[in-house]
Amino acid sequence: MTDTPAEPQAHGVRIDSHLGHATISLDGVPMPPGTVTGYTLQHDIAGGVIPLVVLHTRQPDGAVFEGLARVAVGVTKSPGEIVAAFLAQVDPVLLDQQALNRSDYGGGEGATARAMLQTLTEWATGGGGS
Repeated sequence: MTDTPAEPQAHGVRIDSHLGHATISLDGVPMPPGTVTGYTLQHDIAGGVIPLVVLHTRQPDGAVFEGLARVAVGVTKSPGEIVAAFLAQVDPVLLDQQALNRSDYGGGEGATARAMLQTLTEWATGGGGS
């Protein structure tokens, strides 16, 4: 078996995007028409990391691939589904306790809801535990 490369291998990518379709070439070779159904381009300029392109493809029946690959799976979920999954994991007793014990709990109309929303926002971004 061949060793897996320690770092992802870079390939030349060209994306010619037009309303309703895009032509994507890898190392100068265009992908077959209709194969790519979407793509995601991620690039952290300040981090000095090589960009990542995730191609969402349509595979014909019986398609076979053999070889080494770095794989990224694009999961298509709506923002509502993502939020619902997050909220399903929230402990309501812990949320109630942490929201009411916030140092910035201000009181007044909507204060508890504001404190809970702020707590949930912090949990969703990694600040605190749920």
